[in-house]
Amino acid sequence: MNVNFREIANFIWSVADLLRGDYKQSDYGKVILPFTVLRRLDCVLEPTKEAVLKRLEELRARNIQHVAPVLEREAKQKFYNISRYDFPSLLADPNNIAANLTNYIQGFSDDARDIMDYFSFADQIRRLDEANLLYQVVEKFASIDLHPDRIDNMTMGYIFEELIRRFAEQSNETAGEHFTPREVIKLMVYLLFNEDENADLRKKGIIRTLYDPACGTGGMLSVAEEVLHSLNPDAQLKVFGQELNPESYAICKADMLLKGQDPSRIKFGNSFSNDQLKHEKFDYMLSNPPFGVEWRKVEKEVRDEHENLGYSGRFGAGLPRINDGSLLFLQHMISKMKPVSDGGSRLAIVFNGSPLFTGGADSGESNIRRWIIENDLLEAIVALPDQLFYNTGISTYIWVVTNRKSARRKGKIQLINAVSFFQKMRKSLGDKRNELSDAHIEEITRIHGEFAEGKYSKIFYNADFGYQRITVERPLRLNFQVSEERIELLKEQSAFKNLATSRKKGEAAKAEIEAGKKRQQEILDMLLSLRSDKLYKNRDEFVKVLKQVFKAAGQTLEAPIQKAILSALSERDETADVCLDSKGNPEPDPELRDYENVPLKEDIHEYFEREVKPFIPDAWIDEDKTKIGYEIPFTRHFYEYTPMRPLEEIEKEIRTIEDEINELLSALTISVERRKS
Repeated sequence: MNVNFREIANFIWSVADLLRGDYKQSDYGKVILPFTVLRRLDCVLEPTKEAVLKRLEELRARNIQHVAPVLEREAKQKFYNISRYDFPSLLADPNNIAANLTNYIQGFSDDARDIMDYFSFADQIRRLDEANLLYQVVEKFASIDLHPDRIDNMTMGYIFEELIRRFAEQSNETAGEHFTPREVIKLMVYLLFNEDENADLRKKGIIRTLYDPACGTGGMLSVAEEVLHSLNPDAQLKVFGQELNPESYAICKADMLLKGQDPSRIKFGNSFSNDQLKHEKFDYMLSNPPFGVEWRKVEKEVRDEHENLGYSGRFGAGLPRINDGSLLFLQHMISKMKPVSDGGSRLAIVFNGSPLFTGGADSGESNIRRWIIENDLLEAIVALPDQLFYNTGISTYIWVVTNRKSARRKGKIQLINAVSFFQKMRKSLGDKRNELSDAHIEEITRIHGEFAEGKYSKIFYNADFGYQRITVERPLRLNFQVSEERIELLKEQSAFKNLATSRKKGEAAKAEIEAGKKRQQEILDMLLSLRSDKLYKNRDEFVKVLKQVFKAAGQTLEAPIQKAILSALSERDETADVCLDSKGNPEPDPELRDYENVPLKEDIHEYFEREVKPFIPDAWIDEDKTKIGYEIPFTRHFYEYTPMRPLEEIEKEIRTIEDEINELLSALTISVERRKS
């Protein structure tokens, strides 16, 4: 159908003119979105409305109680309405518009009524009625033609998403709360089906399941169904989803209802803390979870599952930083994969760049990457152009994850650099200035399917992304001197200051503090007796002298005080002797400690002897601190060096610019002189 969805969305949004003054801008969507859904439902049911009411009378006359299946068949939809009202008849009784509209909504079957409940539509009816706006709003929407013979389900989906995008902008939603452009979803679905298209998806009468744990308004579910039907009109895709935002949930459920899907498969709530599809497994999964959104609200539930269930739960591999839950979604989805014995699963998820590399070795993010890669689940990553999304211009990546890799892909990961695959939009939509054409989608899908090295495609072994983080230590070398300047530093040491403090109260505290001050002065006096220009370059030698002074004074040198004195009276000195621990081993200097990331395929000792030892002969590896990490430095693998221009060319350009500047200055000088004369 050749219908401009933006023009219709603009007309629908013009209802906001009626709301101005009585509603804040951020609340416009609370009226516009549910009324759009309600009008669409009304238009869909209009052809069968009278037949449903007539059939209902017949059923009641026969005292039949379970009428839903019969009325659904009569309505030729998965829902129906038994109220005598519709939009045109509501306008016939202006004085009772609120009561009649409420009666109309109550006449819907359960799933349709549930949609309006999640919009909190009763509150808006009351608010509009009190502001004497309800009739005008109903009248405005009654003039909008949303009949399915004019606007098909796909176009209606675009309208819903355009309206909710505007609602999000009015509400100042964060950049992470974005909506996925249809062409991006289409690419994700193609990548998802790419390995299965010939072998499986074209079979007659196949039934497959698809799930989105952050389904929003249902765009991914709808596009996946459309693509599968284009491949195989006889295929059936049962879609499932869960959504946290009430308005988005209501629109998604309405969309599924209108498309003949079972709306009860769309669940409301947080997928992490209230997984309503807990025991389900799916053939395919898609998601575009919010970028960089913290998961603090569900932290307790997630941590409890991680700590108590481990790999028996969803988050056994690790927990990312609290301010970005992206990798929690991926783990959640992996937990819903079918066993390989049952056919396995494939999923595609959109991330920003953070999950590729954030977190060092043994961090939550790194451990999650490690678990995914070492279990051979990561099939491919596609880098997308920037400025593809409505509310954020950042770079994004599609991860394709599966537990049933084809034989040629086992143990390998494909990186596809598609950042240049875009065309400029004639008119930008928010931050969305670029888009993927059908040709771009086909080319990226072809590159993925060919699984070959090329300009835009690199193939790696799983272990190529792993590394060992070794801790390189160097010995601690200190000199010691008892000088007034260094003695003053002792007064700032915690152990020394704590001598003159007390946790007691009253006189007891006062006495303890006085005793502590006396002890401080005794220590200072002993050190002052050692003042000299002598520089000790061996710690053991200096400690021996220190202990002799305390012993001669009849004082005990407690370990905390000794440590404080050594810290205050020392300075790092490359010419000093190495400080040894109690076992005679060199003591490491924390300030000289360094780290090296050694590729997982390489022996750390060979690397150390080659890359470190020649430059730092006294260094060593602390074997106990070696950690395994995984990261995917995507950009590095596609970096193309651009050589600098020849110096002669640069000099010539500088001279040209200087000449231009001189000409301008000369012209300016002449102009000033003329004005003076």
